[in-house]
Amino acid sequence: MRILLISGISGSGKSVALNVLEDAGFYCVDNLPPSLLPELVSTLLREDIQSAAMAIDSRSAYLLTGLPDTIEKLRADGHEVKILFLTASTESLVARFSETRRSHPLSHRLQKDQAMGDRLSLTECIEEEREMLATLQFLAHVVDTSSLSANTLRAWVKDVIQIEHAPLTLMFESFAFKIGVPLDTDFVFDVRMLPNPYYDLSLRALTGRDEPVVNYLNGQAMAQELYEDIRHFIEKWIPAFKHDNRSYLTIGIGCTGGQHRSVFMVEKLAEYFKDTEQVLIRHRRLM
Repeated sequence: MRILLISGISGSGKSVALNVLEDAGFYCVDNLPPSLLPELVSTLLREDIQSAAMAIDSRSAYLLTGLPDTIEKLRADGHEVKILFLTASTESLVARFSETRRSHPLSHRLQKDQAMGDRLSLTECIEEEREMLATLQFLAHVVDTSSLSANTLRAWVKDVIQIEHAPLTLMFESFAFKIGVPLDTDFVFDVRMLPNPYYDLSLRALTGRDEPVVNYLNGQAMAQELYEDIRHFIEKWIPAFKHDNRSYLTIGIGCTGGQHRSVFMVEKLAEYFKDTEQVLIRHRRLM
C-alpha cells in the first residue's frame, strides 16, 4: 500500500497538500491519531484501497512517541511509506494567521509555569510546535513554504507523489540569499563568488536554464571547479545518508537573486546525478 503522511507546522499549507492528494486519488484522513495508523491501513486494504494520505500534526503531538516504530513496521510489511513535512518561517506564519484571523491549535494551552488564564502567544505557540514535531521532521521530506504560492506548493506536492520508491531522493534547490536560506535544506552551498551574468545586459533577463547563461558560466574555470567540488562532496556522503535510512536529502544552492548562478549549478548537478539517483529540482525564484 502507498502511504503518505502529511505533517508540519500549523499554517504551512497542510490542507493544501491534503487536497492535492485527494484530487490525485488518495484516500485522505485529517488529524489521525498515530496509534490508529496500523488499524486504518488494515481497514483500507480490506476495502482494496491502495493509496492513502494522513495528516498528523500538533493536535496529536503527545501521541507521536511510537510513530517512528510504526512507520518502520509498516515498511517491513511491504508498504511504501513517505512523510512530507511542511514548515515556514515564523514571520510568514504570523502573517498568515493574521490574514486568516484563525487561532493557532496550541493557543488554548496554558502557558507553562504561569498563572491560570495566561495563554501562549502566537510566536510561542509556533516555537512550541516546532519542538513537538522535531523528531518527525527529521524523518521526513521537508518543504519550506515561506515564499511559496498555493499553486507552487500544489506542484511540488505532485512531484513528491510521482517519486518512485528509492533509498534516497536528492532534491536540488536554488534560492536567493537576499530572501533568506530556506528552512528545508540539509546542505547549503554559496555560489555568489562566481561571475554574475546579471551584470551582462544581454543576459540579465535570462535564467540559469537558458543557453546563453549556461554557455557563459560553463566558460568560467571557477564555475567548473566549484561544480566539481560540490559534486565530489555529495558523492562522498550519499552512502552515509542511505546507511542512516534517510529518504530525502535537500541540497540548497544560493546566489544573490536566485536567477542565474544558483539555477545553473542546480541544473548541472541534477543532470549529473539523475543517472544514478532519484532527483528532483526546485527553483524558488523561478515560479
